[in-house]
Amino acid sequence: MLKNSILFLLSTLPFIGLSQNVSDIAIDSLYREDQIYFGVTYNTLIDTPKAYTQTDFSPGLKAGFIRDFPVNKKRNIAVGVGLGYAFNSSAQNLKITPNVNGSFDYEFMSGQNYQKNRFSYQAIEIPVEFRWRTSTAQSNKFWRIYTGIKASYIFTSRTFFKANNETTIYRDLELSPWQYGLTLSAGYNNWNAFIYYGLNPIFETVSINNNPLDMKSFKVGLMFYIL
Repeated sequence: MLKNSILFLLSTLPFIGLSQNVSDIAIDSLYREDQIYFGVTYNTLIDTPKAYTQTDFSPGLKAGFIRDFPVNKKRNIAVGVGLGYAFNSSAQNLKITPNVNGSFDYEFMSGQNYQKNRFSYQAIEIPVEFRWRTSTAQSNKFWRIYTGIKASYIFTSRTFFKANNETTIYRDLELSPWQYGLTLSAGYNNWNAFIYYGLNPIFETVSINNNPLDMKSFKVGLMFYIL
């Protein structure tokens, strides 16, 4: 279902932008840009232990609304503040299981004697961007570079593990509820490259053999903006 959603998003967004360009839009000297966004990302982790291995494609989806506040007369420089939703998944060899103390135990699996192992989470996003673009009131096609910081609040999470004779799902993982990171979007018209660099560990006070698990998120993908 997730793969179908990604394919549908990629196939429809270019036509959304096309319909905007060919329609008759009245010229607005106080125009704002790029107030709705959709994104697809490839997720990975950085600052990982040597035993860590990413085992499969790890996707992310995001969508939301950003209020655009131009700060100059040409309105090609702006600040954007938004609110959105994100789903992120990570497929790797870190097995997470509950223990008798009500928390979780963690271990890196060295063999490949399992079919699937991943954790995922859903979050509310609060992006803040500094925006530069070559836009005008007469054109919806322009170059852009948007950079900023994003805070995300994780409101649900789960881990999924499947082996030959075992399938387990556990929820409410020990993830840091607030995630912070730097963002960069750059491109032309509907198609824009996107990078997210996490600033704080994704797990909250988690250790393996007394070694803190300080892994951070790193995401690359595509971002689509519409008015």
